[in-house]
Amino acid sequence: QVQLVESGGGLVQAGGSLRLSCAASGPTFSSYVMGWFRQAPGKEREFVAAINWSGGTTLYADSVKGRFAISRDNAKNTVYLEMNSLKPDDTAVYYCAAGRYWGHTTTPQYDYWGQGTQVTVSS
Repeated sequence: QVQLVESGGGLVQAGGSLRLSCAASGPTFSSYVMGWFRQAPGKEREFVAAINWSGGTTLYADSVKGRFAISRDNAKNTVYLEMNSLKPDDTAVYYCAAGRYWGHTTTPQYDYWGQGTQVTVSS
């Protein structure tokens, strides 16, 4: 069982930056692939980024590639999402998720979810 708690969301102007954190409980954090997803009002939850168990391999949605960076610190049981050059279209609730297998970009492949943190980008 893994519990995930996101933090770091807020209101930022277009072009600005935010850093999201997701703290995980439990001794097995390094055995999980970690992902970030987001959900805007009226839209389905969509994949943003994922990082493998060691942190050596990452995967990004085309919409955030080159602007967002995912990283993890297994000693701190924490995964991060550095978001730069933010756009109003990035406004959403951001969720972190933990899964067992690498390469998945859809929600059913992730087993544990946080409660989400709101990111609002003003124009």
